[in-house]
Formats: sequence, C-alpha cells, structure tokens
Amino acid sequence: MSKLKEWKDPGILLSSIAISNIGDFIYLIAINIIVFQLTGSAAAVAGLWIISPLTNIVTKFWTGSFIDYRSKRKVMMSTYVIRALFISLIPFAPNMIMIYGILIVLSVSNSFFHPASTTYVTIMIPIEKRKRFNSIRAFASSGAFIIGPAIGGTLLYLYSYEITLWINAALFVAAALLLRVLPEKESIDKKNIPALTISQIRSDFTVVKDFVIANRYVSVIYFGFTLIMIFSFAMDTQEVVFTQRIIGLTEIDYSLLVSITGIGSLFSAILLTIFSSKFSLRYMISIGLLMTTTGYIIYAFSWSFLSIVIGFLILGFFNVFLNAGIMTFYQNNVPVEVMGRVTSIYQLIQSIVQVLFILGIGLLGDILSLRVVIATLAILMLITSVIYIWFVLKDNKKTFYLEESH
Repeated sequence: MSKLKEWKDPGILLSSIAISNIGDFIYLIAINIIVFQLTGSAAAVAGLWIISPLTNIVTKFWTGSFIDYRSKRKVMMSTYVIRALFISLIPFAPNMIMIYGILIVLSVSNSFFHPASTTYVTIMIPIEKRKRFNSIRAFASSGAFIIGPAIGGTLLYLYSYEITLWINAALFVAAALLLRVLPEKESIDKKNIPALTISQIRSDFTVVKDFVIANRYVSVIYFGFTLIMIFSFAMDTQEVVFTQRIIGLTEIDYSLLVSITGIGSLFSAILLTIFSSKFSLRYMISIGLLMTTTGYIIYAFSWSFLSIVIGFLILGFFNVFLNAGIMTFYQNNVPVEVMGRVTSIYQLIQSIVQVLFILGIGLLGDILSLRVVIATLAILMLITSVIYIWFVLKDNKKTFYLEESH
C-alpha cells in the first residue's frame, strides 16, 4: 500500500506524458497525410522534418533562461494547452502558409516542453526511483509509438481529418488537466524573476559555460550521446526512400517494419521496467548504444525484408536501454537550478548539427548512392560509439553512475 502511495504522483505524471506521447504520434501521422493531400508534394512533407530543428535554433537561445526561473509544471501545462489550441485551428487554415505558420508555433511550444519536463521529473522523482521511472516512461513511449499511429490511422479512416485533429487536441487538454493535480514542488518568487533581456540571456550562457567547464565529464558524456544520435537521425530521415528504392520494400512492408520495431521497443521497455534494478546505468548505456549501433549496421547493409527486420528489432529493443540510461545519468548529474538552460543549449547545438546533416545528406544523396551514404553513416556511428563506450566504462568514473544520493 505504501508503495502505491509513493508512486501516486509519479504515476499521474507518467499518465500525462503517455497521453501527450500518443497525441504526438496521432498528430505526426495526421499532419504528414494532410500536407501530402493538400500539396501532393514530397518536398512539402520533407519540409516538416526541418521545422523542428530550425525552430530550435531560433528559440533555444532563450528557452532555458525562461524555464529555469519559472514553475516547470506550469510551463509543461502551458505547452499542452497551446498545442491543443493550435492543433484544433489547423482545419480552419485557408492555405499552406497558414498551416506552416501553425506548425512553427507548435514547434516553438514543443521546444519549451522537453527542458521543462526533464527538470520537473528530476524535481519530482527521488534519485533512487529515477531509473525505474525512466524505464516506465520508455514503456509508455514505446506503447505510444505503436498505439498512436494506429489510432491516428483509424481515426482518419473512420472520420475526417478535422475530427481527428480535434480528438488529438483533446488529448493534450487531458494531459494538462492531469498535471494540474500534481503538487507544485518549486517556490517561485515572481519578484525575483529577471526580465528576459539580451544581457540576461548572455549571463545565462555564461552560467552554462561555467557548468560545462566545471563538469567536463558529464558534458562529454551527454553531448557525445546527442552527437552520436545525430547519425541515427540522419539515417532515419532517409528511411522510407532507402527501404523502398534500395531494398525494394512495399509500403505495406514498411508499415509492418515500423510496427515490428515498436513491438521490440515495447517488449524491451516491459523487461526494463520489471528488472531495472538488475541493470547498472553504465551497462544500460554501453550495451544499449553498442547494440543500437549494431542494428543500424545490419540495416545499412541489408538486402531483404528479413535482414532489415533483424536490424530494426535489435535497434528498437536496445534503444530503450540506452535512452532510459542516459536520461537517468543526466538527471543525476545536472543540478535542477541550471538544468533548463543546460538542456536548451545542448539542444541548440544538436539542432544546428541536425540541419547541417539533413542538408549534407541531401547533397551526398545526389552525388553518391544512398546505400553508400547510409553505410558510411552507420560505420561512423559504430566508430564513435566504441570511443564513447570507453569513456563510459572508465574505472575512475564510477561515481557519476551511482543511483543513490551522494
């Protein structure tokens, strides 16, 4: 009974995040189909990939400064409400310019959510519960990965895209209402909130720089992870083209492939949720990264549906271990006072590199074969992963991976 009481608030927080994850996937399916139906242009759909990193480049300079001085719970609630409002407005947009304008607002709202939620989870969840919480969160995300597109596809089949989007908006309202019942864990003095000026943003950049210098190992591990994940992001942007044009899969094959990957992730998340105490953080990160990269290597050199399924099952399964491990490491080693700013600056750098990678992959795809490009990315990911794992497993760095208050 006491266990249930201990997990009441974390359970509500997980439910809110899980509902919003399902909403994200319904939105993703719906908006891709809507944009393609309205324009008939693959380029217009591809443009959806670049909105988020471009928006991050513009907003991440100051989102951390905004978040760290305000209630993280209220910031999360606000992002949910804004997303609900603007998603519900998409059916009334008269043209593609207005739709892209709404998508930019949604992307800006989303850029506030991640740093705020990471910090609020860290405040809410004691250090000894974080690994299990992040494991359950990975389970919720994997479930949403399967359920979200299925719900989105079913709603679009049964109803109009307008009704689908309004149901989608209602999910974000429900997520906000769940957060409303959670306790306010911060004491915010509104009189002491600094004005969001250029000098304040510059000052906050200095705070982040000082943190990075004082915590070089933590910075290397987390930033190294984000850079390695850019290799996977670059491969993911070409996934549909690679599987259909190079391997020769049909659209049905590809849909089945995505579902199988989701099932692998879901099974992994269930396993990790039950046995999270048996896995050390260092081995979750190391084995998770090595096997995720192995999955991408198999994918890059695949020749058939079966070989791609094997690669995707491996990367789907072990990616859960990697993400839960790295998130717990980050929460345990970055003070909540600066977490919003540190997270935002890391994501700013990540977004800049992502945009360069997307443009670079597009150019290389015209010069070289897509097979060569994907294989090169997978090999580079493997080399950098091996170097990264060496840093994680260094014997004198064990204290950074402790899972109790220290």
